[in-house]
Amino acid sequence: MSEVVPMDLIGVRIEYPTKQPIVLLRETRGRRYLAIWIGAMEATAIAYALEGVATPRPFTHDLLRITTEALGGQVTRVTVTELRDSVYYADLVLSQNGKELHVSSRPSDAIALAARTGAPLYAATEVLDSAGIEIRDEDQEAEVERFKEFLEDLTAEDFRT
Repeated sequence: MSEVVPMDLIGVRIEYPTKQPIVLLRETRGRRYLAIWIGAMEATAIAYALEGVATPRPFTHDLLRITTEALGGQVTRVTVTELRDSVYYADLVLSQNGKELHVSSRPSDAIALAARTGAPLYAATEVLDSAGIEIRDEDQEAEVERFKEFLEDLTAEDFRT
């Protein structure tokens, strides 16, 4: 595998005018961001996890976490590995009894699971080099701060269609 960069999950938002949800990741020690288009259900799942919302019945990502833990495993990490033909790919790494299992995954599903388990997020250097957006000047940094404030007020209800 290529070199990877630690990432932080900033949050989810709805991109206008398309009303398409995105998940936003930022380099832990840098200024580059990844904006990944995701589905509405995955956006809701990530938002619920970030807000600590408990649902009456487990979502699919909750079920995967519960099942993994019941089998004595854990989610070790998630890496956004590739961007091919405008589609992102991820590697979900599970461990059990000292063995690692790599599962090809949609980034949105893997990130939703990582948000529930506290597993670290990474992105391949090549992905950041090709799709990362670097924030450099104060105006752009102020825009990111406004975006963070927007995310703080966002609730899972905002994703219902």
